Amino acid sequence: MIEEKLDKKFINIVNEIKNEIKTTQIKVAIEANKNLINLYFKIGKILNDNYKYGNKFIDDVSRELKLEFPNIEGFSVRNLKYMKKFYLEYKEDELVQRTVAQLPWRHNIVLMSKIKDNKIRKLYAEATIKNGWSKDMLVIQIENNYHLRIGNSSNNFKTSLPNINSDLANNTIKDPYIFDFLTLKENYKEKELEKAMIERIRDVLVELGKGFSFVGNQYKISTENNDYFIDLLFYHLDLRCYIVIELKTTEFKPEYIGQLSFYVTAVNETLKKETDNQTIGLLLCKNKDRLTAKWSLKSTNVPIGISSFDLNKYVSKEVLEKLPTDEELNLHIDINE
Repeated sequence: MIEEKLDKKFINIVNEIKNEIKTTQIKVAIEANKNLINLYFKIGKILNDNYKYGNKFIDDVSRELKLEFPNIEGFSVRNLKYMKKFYLEYKEDELVQRTVAQLPWRHNIVLMSKIKDNKIRKLYAEATIKNGWSKDMLVIQIENNYHLRIGNSSNNFKTSLPNINSDLANNTIKDPYIFDFLTLKENYKEKELEKAMIERIRDVLVELGKGFSFVGNQYKISTENNDYFIDLLFYHLDLRCYIVIELKTTEFKPEYIGQLSFYVTAVNETLKKETDNQTIGLLLCKNKDRLTAKWSLKSTNVPIGISSFDLNKYVSKEVLEKLPTDEELNLHIDINE
């Protein structure tokens, strides 16, 4: 028993040291990135201030830097031109400059290449920092107009949530959601949509945004005589509340509000703890009439957001039925092995 206690204590000590090392590694990496971005900003300023030396000036600088620092990457002609552009873009805007300094250089190149407005760049920079987007994910979000979708849902958060939570809730929910990683036949049913989302739940969580934690699908809520099943149930770590998601493959209808309001109330009554904030409902419809949604939301004091969604990937029923099943694929692999 004594040896076991010593072993557990030793493991705890080692784990504490490991956590300190990992924390320090992260801090060092973040600081190193900031220093690199600041270096590129200073180089960009020097290049801009001395660009009068002609068209081959940057070519000559690139050659000299490569000779002096052969083991350091980043001094190509193209990259030096990006440094010059980086300085010109942010020299008058220290706030944006400080924000983008927290991003890797490749992310900054994407922002400079794809977005002209500094305010919109700042929005994407902040979203990247918050959500931990990779460079490729940043590109996808820009192409899918993240800045137009965030905070664009129809909702009643202003009147149904405390002020401290309403803005955060509004800026958490998008409209529309882009689930272009799902492949479904045309005229798919709600159960098929739900099944596809569960199978690609990691991608769904990325699109929903940081903070969403999956609790379950077809989550059962029971009364004395009846059982009810919630399509998707999440818990949001920043909002500190449950989020009930109902899926509708049709255009929004006012009667959907009543059903979702009931589910939200049921979660409040059965799952919500004193430390949790009020549960929020999110209705995902194929499309919606905004005025109909606005009027419908006035009929309830339950916090609800209504968003549409896009799939963009459809496969005809005939093609889908001809695709091999997972079992058939596994059988094919076994035979070949």
